[in-house]
Amino acid sequence: MDRKNINRGFKKLRVWQDAVSLYILACKIFAKFPFELKKVTAQSIDAAHSISRNISEGYGRRSLKEYLNSLNFSLASCGEFHSCYESFKQADHLTDKEYEKLDQLHYTVENELLKLIESLQEKQKDKD
Repeated sequence: MDRKNINRGFKKLRVWQDAVSLYILACKIFAKFPFELKKVTAQSIDAAHSISRNISEGYGRRSLKEYLNSLNFSLASCGEFHSCYESFKQADHLTDKEYEKLDQLHYTVENELLKLIESLQEKQKDKD
């Protein structure tokens, strides 16, 4: 059954879809980490998950100003997640291949977010 309403439109956004893919990839890669690192991996997974959650939350706010605010939180979560997997790589917890997969998808999500924010800021400016 296809459920549609105005509050679920974020699911059409490529950035949201890619952010969900980034969360899934993070879960798969970090699941293999040893028990001693479960706390930091859980925090890292949460940072990745926060990206898509903030996009959807902002979309549901129905105000451009609040939407932009949520997208900026999402962008901040992007930075947090980048720091997580970068430090894992430097500590030799990630293979080159795992790092490359995470970094490539993260880079895509981050740039999609930046473009969406820029586009909405232009729309906001045009209304003034």
